[in-house]
Amino acid sequence: MALPILETATYELTLPSADIKVKYRPFLVKEEKVLLQALESNDDVEIKNAICDIVSTCTFGQVNAKAIPTFDLEFIFLQVRSKSVGEIANIRLKCPDDNETYVTHKIDLSKVDVEVDDKHSNEITVNDNVKIIMKYPTIDTVDPKLSVSGMKTQQVFDMITSCIHSIIEGEKEHYVKDYSSEDLNKFIESLDRKAFDKLNKFFETMPQLRHEIEVENPKTKVKSKVVLKGAQDFFVLPSLTTA
Repeated sequence: MALPILETATYELTLPSADIKVKYRPFLVKEEKVLLQALESNDDVEIKNAICDIVSTCTFGQVNAKAIPTFDLEFIFLQVRSKSVGEIANIRLKCPDDNETYVTHKIDLSKVDVEVDDKHSNEITVNDNVKIIMKYPTIDTVDPKLSVSGMKTQQVFDMITSCIHSIIEGEKEHYVKDYSSEDLNKFIESLDRKAFDKLNKFFETMPQLRHEIEVENPKTKVKSKVVLKGAQDFFVLPSLTTA
C-alpha cells in the first residue's frame, strides 16, 4: 500500500512589476533542505540557484525566476517563505548607535512590500532627439549584495549595458539585441556626465523591497531606525528560513 500524498494549499499574488496574478504554494521540506544547505555553504551561486529553483517550482513553472526583475523575485520569495514557515521572521540586527551590539527583532513579512520611488522612470532622456528605454536587472545581471555605489566601474558599465532595452533616435527605435556589445559600449561611452548620472539614478530609484523598523540598544537604551531593503537584506539571512 502506497503512503499518502499530502495536498498543498495554493495562494495567489500580483507581481509588483506588472498587473499579473501568479499562483504559488509553500515550499516543501525537500526544497527547504536545499535552501538551507545553500545558506550553510555561504556560496553566492548556490544560494542564488536555490532561491531561483524554489521560486520557479513553487509558482508551478509560471515564473522564470532568472528572467524576472530582482524585486519581483524578492517579493515572490518572501510570499512563499511566509506561507511555508510563518509570516513572522526573527532577524539579528546590529544597533546603529554603537555599531557593535546585536538585537533580535521580529518582522512581520506580510507587511514588507515593494516600494516605488515617485521620481523613478525607465525612460532616460539624453537630448531632444535621443532617449534610452531601460529594463530591470535580473538576479543574473546584478549582484544582490551590491548597490550601485558599491560596484566597481566595469560592474556598473556591465549592468547598464545588460539593462538597456532600446535606444530611440527621433522616430526610429534601435533594439540592443540587434547590435554588438562593442557598439553598445561605444554608445554609452559617448554619453555626457549628465546622461550617465540619469542611468545611475534609474538603478538607485528602481522598485525594491523596503521595510523600516525601530530597534532599541539594550546597553545604551538608544532607539534607532534600521532600514532593510533589497536582496542583500532579505535573501541571504538564514533567519528568513526559520521562524
